[in-house]
Amino acid sequence: MNAASQPAVLVTGGAGYIGAHTAKALHEAGFLPVIFDDLSSGSREAVRWGPLIEGDLRDRAALSAAMAAHEITAVIHFAGLIEVGRSTLRPDLFWEVNVAGTINLLTVMREQGVGRLVFSSSAAVYGQGGRGPLETIVETAAKAPASPYGDTKLAAEWMIAAQCRAYGLTAVALRYFNAAGADPSGLIGEAHEPETHLIPLAIAAALGDGKPLTVFGQDFDTPDGTCLRDYIHVTDLAAAHVAALKADLPAGAYEAVNVGSGEGRSVSQVVEAVSRAVGVPVPHSIGPRREGDPPSLVADPRRGRELLGWTARHSSLNEIVADALRWERNPAYGAGRRDPANRRKSLTPT
Repeated sequence: MNAASQPAVLVTGGAGYIGAHTAKALHEAGFLPVIFDDLSSGSREAVRWGPLIEGDLRDRAALSAAMAAHEITAVIHFAGLIEVGRSTLRPDLFWEVNVAGTINLLTVMREQGVGRLVFSSSAAVYGQGGRGPLETIVETAAKAPASPYGDTKLAAEWMIAAQCRAYGLTAVALRYFNAAGADPSGLIGEAHEPETHLIPLAIAAALGDGKPLTVFGQDFDTPDGTCLRDYIHVTDLAAAHVAALKADLPAGAYEAVNVGSGEGRSVSQVVEAVSRAVGVPVPHSIGPRREGDPPSLVADPRRGRELLGWTARHSSLNEIVADALRWERNPAYGAGRRDPANRRKSLTPT
């Protein structure tokens, strides 16, 4: 299939971690991913399956030109700021980028006649309120974000839903739980700067490429005392975006869908899985709880099966860790990065 016959999908933030994996999934499904990214946190090297347009979500003219030039048929919207801690220090910036930027995108979509949107939302919209320690989260659960980042994701969802009601936009908001892993090919993977996610930190510690891991709290109301989280393989997450894009929904429909495996894995289980995969114990210590950490965040994934026909297929903890380790050992990334001579040459999509 040549590019002219492929429906073009604008992927905002498509040079980032989840965006790059979704661009690959779109390409394999017969779409042309057109990447719109300012490269402030994404990587040029991660753009492998479609053209790259460098632009800022706050630049309405640039968005309009990109949609017109490529005859965009739908949008998958990842672009935005994601660091929870930073959002507490710069809430104004998060609202400017995540909320005002999304308003720009919605306005341009309406002007260009683009009527389909998949939005990258987050389990952060749920916060911590009103659930038992081991209760899974359904989409109708109370929304009580615990950070400005979560506030902006929820505000963007409200805006999108209002546009669906007012203008006939069809949209799906995917509420991610803990994205993890890497493409099995080893071509693209997870590399944030600074890295804050548990699995890559544990792998780096085991390989001697990072400081010893700190486990924050061992006295939670969970089976082994450490936090439970729902880890979803980034390949499964990418597939959920394609399923949402293709779902048979009427004009004006708005749906919010959890994207998780439905299984909680504890921090201790992750440490043990990484130790098995690497073949050496993960150096770690037990620290105090972090303020605001809930004991358990696990999705009820039934809505994804019912509405999108999607289910997690690659999200066993062993598969997630194996693919993350393969990426870390890729000479162009982790193994090369550990050689100081190659440090500046490594490919590090975020």
